[in-house]
Amino acid sequence: MRARAPASAANLGPGFDVLAVALDLYVEVEVEPAPRLVVRSEGEGADLEEDDMHLAARVAIDVVGHDRLAVTVRSAIPVARGLGSSAALAVAAAAAAGSKDPLGVAARIDGHPENAAASVVGGLVAATLVRGAVRAVRMPLDGGLVFVAMVPERPLPTAKARQALPQEVSRTDATFNLGRLSLLLAGLADRSLMIREATEDRLHQDYRSPLFPEAPQLLARMVRAGALASCWSGAGPTLLGICDEEHGERVRAGAEQAMEEIGVPGRALLLRPDIEGLIVEGSY
Repeated sequence: MRARAPASAANLGPGFDVLAVALDLYVEVEVEPAPRLVVRSEGEGADLEEDDMHLAARVAIDVVGHDRLAVTVRSAIPVARGLGSSAALAVAAAAAAGSKDPLGVAARIDGHPENAAASVVGGLVAATLVRGAVRAVRMPLDGGLVFVAMVPERPLPTAKARQALPQEVSRTDATFNLGRLSLLLAGLADRSLMIREATEDRLHQDYRSPLFPEAPQLLARMVRAGALASCWSGAGPTLLGICDEEHGERVRAGAEQAMEEIGVPGRALLLRPDIEGLIVEGSY
């Protein structure tokens, strides 16, 4: 069986651990019966272990219940860059192995459901746990929006980024984020309502900035180049510009120039929302 799942950008500023949008970078996983475990990987993440420690293999083995499998991974999603690579891989591997609940499998592995939900459902998704199960809801998304991703060469593992967060937040900061989240959802549904302040956040972005000191400058440069708003993508270090489609390429070029001038090696990608989510072919 073969399954394909899209990348995702989570949080989008104030939507910490509950909001994500699927993007048109993909990972494909194929799982077939075999005399013994064989793992092959191509593209992004091809340098990772090709044995039972590979995430796709671990997920497939868990779903099927044995390791007599051939697992092939082809990925265009940068690893450890804040684009939901592990969630997308877990979703695709679970589906390719025949899981009836790839979202539940991937959310359990990832530790939070929004990236996995976007990879399964597609589009803009709000996700949380309700009575122990993932509840994912597709939210309105303006079809004229595109996203520019600044993808640094340096990785930033999610576990390290989470260690930078405080254990408690003030009521003032929580209320601030709720207000900004309301503005963000309105702007994502209708781009004419998007304002740059909609992606402001007091729960995670500022706390993570010491791990990527150039981030505030780069975020500001995307807005100067024409983005409607900018934010971290997930736990970073990828940064995201939310753009009107007609200005997307200009923002991408400006983002690339900013990275070069500020001295952050990497690339800037112009991405569109993926609206299909998980696609599964064949049968195991």
